[in-house]
Amino acid sequence: MGKDVIVIGGGIIGLCSAYYLHKEGHQVTVVDQSNMDGGASYVNAGYLSPSHIVPLSAPGVMKQGLKWMFDPTSPLYIKPRLDLDFLKWAYAFNKSCNSMHVQRAIPVIKKISLMSQELYKDIRTSERFKFQLEHKGLLMLCQTEKMLEEEIHLAQLAIKEGLDASEVSLKELKSLEPKVEMNVIGGTYYKCDSHSTPHEFMTEMKTYLNNVGVQFLLNEKVEDVTMSGLKITQIHTSNQSLKADEFVLAAGSWSPLLTKKIGLNLLLQAGKGYRINTDRKTGISTPAILAESKVAVTPMNGFTRFAGTMEIAGINNNINEVRTNAIAQAVHQYYPNISLSKSEIREAASGLRPVTPDGLPYIGKSSKCHNLTIAAGHAMMGWTMGTGTGKLISEIVSEKQLSMSVSSFSPDRKH
Repeated sequence: MGKDVIVIGGGIIGLCSAYYLHKEGHQVTVVDQSNMDGGASYVNAGYLSPSHIVPLSAPGVMKQGLKWMFDPTSPLYIKPRLDLDFLKWAYAFNKSCNSMHVQRAIPVIKKISLMSQELYKDIRTSERFKFQLEHKGLLMLCQTEKMLEEEIHLAQLAIKEGLDASEVSLKELKSLEPKVEMNVIGGTYYKCDSHSTPHEFMTEMKTYLNNVGVQFLLNEKVEDVTMSGLKITQIHTSNQSLKADEFVLAAGSWSPLLTKKIGLNLLLQAGKGYRINTDRKTGISTPAILAESKVAVTPMNGFTRFAGTMEIAGINNNINEVRTNAIAQAVHQYYPNISLSKSEIREAASGLRPVTPDGLPYIGKSSKCHNLTIAAGHAMMGWTMGTGTGKLISEIVSEKQLSMSVSSFSPDRKH
């Protein structure tokens, strides 16, 4: 029996949830506080990266983060602030930075990432979508021996997990990227990865959902919920009150504001990332991550995107020029013939990625509420895990056999 389902949030996770819920025969309404044409789902690097199997909270990250904290140009910038939710999150993040946690996280991250990659292909074929989806792999480019050693170690971990990864020499890099000069000593290559142009997928998915009768309520912020026992009976937006049988929370960095209304303190911080686009010919044909500066480089459909930084400084959309300049500088350091212009840097956009303390998303129901399914906290893996998360959400709501266990993603897990 089809249910009335309201999906709160119209980013990649919300749209994929709406897609699979509709396929299961549910009546779906998507409510979003924005116009649904910006944010993390539009400014990301477009990677489908099974290679990213190590969670953000890995050994040494907090120590490195503390060093970087005082450097506003660093790849990870955690702005210290006296905010209880932030302090709880920082404490839990620090606790997660251990190798045992990493060992447990790797198989589940890999599973949902590989599943998602296949589902993108399925959607593209079955709906005859045209969005760019290329399987060219991902290069990790290194300028120092120390970083190269670290990257080789990570590639070996990936190989152990059965992923197609290898070390690449300068000569091999030149044959992979013949049209671009690179100032690097070597790197690693993940053949298992794919890439896409995010706004193409988002636009086609919105059009498809509109055409099949999914309702969209834009520029409506969900401000409150009414509970009866352990169930939400209605939600209250800035414009109206809405009833449904089931609710899906896919509001990214804004999700904790709503879970507090049901008595669940979801540990989640907004991690801002930036992107700079250039329409000029760069010669870059294979996606790459500039390993030391953590800048992602993607040859998208008609332009090249440079994306990066993780800035944990609360919910805000301010563009920090120090950080966008750091991205542009990194690009020039690795690709000496590419200089981003002042106007390209000025056109930079940002998005907020929801970061959990242990680097795993929240997918599933909380014991605090029986008809709310949470899908948030994917950090930099939202694009990679989007379709898989949407499928799991539809299976949970439809009470079907799950494609994979979601116990590691439980919103009630202890940090």
